[in-house]
Amino acid sequence: MTRRLIVLSLLAGAGFIAHQSWYPSALGEGKEPVEAPPVRRDLTDKDYMMFRRLVDVMDEVERKYVDKGVTRQQLLEAAIRGVMSELDPYSSYISPKEIARFRTDVDQKFGGIGIQVGVKNNLITVISPSIGSPAYKAGVQAGDQIVEIEGKSAEGISVPEAVKKLKGEPGTEVTFTIARPSTGERKVIKVVRKVVILETVLGDLRNADDSWNFLIDDKARIGYIRISAFSGDTAARLRVVLRELHGQGMRGLILDLRFNPGGLLRSAVETCDMFLDEGVIVRIKTRNGTVNTRKARERGTFKTVPMAVLVNRYSASASEIVSACLQDHKKAVVIGERTWGKASVQSIVELQGGGAIKLTTASYHRPNGENIHKPKNPKPDDKWGVMPDDGYRIRLPLDEFSKLHAYRHQRDIIRANGEKPKESKFVDRQLKKAQEYLSAKMAKAK
Repeated sequence: MTRRLIVLSLLAGAGFIAHQSWYPSALGEGKEPVEAPPVRRDLTDKDYMMFRRLVDVMDEVERKYVDKGVTRQQLLEAAIRGVMSELDPYSSYISPKEIARFRTDVDQKFGGIGIQVGVKNNLITVISPSIGSPAYKAGVQAGDQIVEIEGKSAEGISVPEAVKKLKGEPGTEVTFTIARPSTGERKVIKVVRKVVILETVLGDLRNADDSWNFLIDDKARIGYIRISAFSGDTAARLRVVLRELHGQGMRGLILDLRFNPGGLLRSAVETCDMFLDEGVIVRIKTRNGTVNTRKARERGTFKTVPMAVLVNRYSASASEIVSACLQDHKKAVVIGERTWGKASVQSIVELQGGGAIKLTTASYHRPNGENIHKPKNPKPDDKWGVMPDDGYRIRLPLDEFSKLHAYRHQRDIIRANGEKPKESKFVDRQLKKAQEYLSAKMAKAK
């Protein structure tokens, strides 16, 4: 009998490398079952014949294969991985040897380099580096492709395999090679792993005391809040910042969810609830058609101000829930690019005899019921992800992504004695559009 452990994971990739504060929390989010475990059906003669073929193959390999070192356990695990590879990229097998490491991750006791990864075009692709992490300091950017890890090709490997190779004891080194499509550059990076405590609610510019400036335009009183991920304390921190901004006379707000790879369902729901006093925030649909909804409550809702939400192709999962919710309820205009398209629930099922499988069991949908998750082979007219509002789609070319990363990196550095960031000719066109939108809305409201 398997023991079924339900978890709600809103992660864009299969693993957050070294995010102590939010990857483990995401895996431990689901206290309530997504749907009741199905009744196990009896096997038919046809089923036994299919399984017999697998047993026969394993028997032939074990008895006749030229390499006597291949064990039955290895063959069995390879078969299971083959089954999981036929599913979506977020479903995977966790072997008995790996399960201990997996539980350690859940207990928040692991080290790594501080990046979130997914698979794109059969390559391990960086969705977002964590600000201040070893990878961030080494210059790793969203969109970078990890082509080698410790001198071995990473092409075609799964996200869990990449995570396993990149994680390790804090203080140990790991070497990997990135390819940057925006410049054609190929670079070998060596970093020392560490436990990364992720700061998730960020402003536009670091102050000398390490605090953030959350007003991007003092004169117009436009607030700017950048959420890098939805962790356990994100909503509480966001609430504090919103109180501060309202106390400073904020008249408009930019919520920047670009490069945000996701996090906790609870955190995303609580964030939406701050801007809504009623209505559906998100719908959760299971394979049997059951729909569970999360709804807003009037208590704790902040005063409405004109609002713009920034998203891009690396905004995923929980950030898609938030942007879709605010868009559907007409609480904000969405500016930027179509989002990543990851809106699925992973359940961890522990197997008899050891090991487990991480299996996609449900999907998230917008308040209006429309799909967010990107189909395996999407058609041009398929609806998925979150699209910017009409007239507000600004897709950045790859070279502009690199400049945006460099610009933000300069503004994220802690400076002493009132030192200002280096002058930059770079213009963040998506951010500029948001400021123009809010300025027009505020002028109209006068």
